[in-house]
Amino acid sequence: MKWSRLAAAAVVFLSLTLVGVAGTDNAKKIIGVWEVVKGEGAPPGSTVEFSKDGKLKVHAKVGDKEFNIDGTYKVEGEKLTVKLTFEGKTIEESNKIKKLSDQELILEDEKGKVEEFKRSTKKK
Repeated sequence: MKWSRLAAAAVVFLSLTLVGVAGTDNAKKIIGVWEVVKGEGAPPGSTVEFSKDGKLKVHAKVGDKEFNIDGTYKVEGEKLTVKLTFEGKTIEESNKIKKLSDQELILEDEKGKVEEFKRSTKKK
């Protein structure tokens, strides 16, 4: 009986450890500048810069107007929460990280809309 409880405790502990490591991995991988490839949010060519300190900068060009928006972000496992302040309004949204590799980021918002990014060497 003691062995089965010990084994169950070990399985739970290892599962929690693996979930924690996956979240940390996403938090590290997302750092850098990402360029919008396609989606319904910012136009293609816009960039989002995620910094180590949990801050982000969005640079977008719509027509002949350029926008620079500051905000914060938090990565928890496969969940990315973003808080942006623009023209006196604060917007907070959560996205699911569908894919995050060294060169590709795919996010899905709460309504099922998908945005695709590629890693960029640009710094805005």
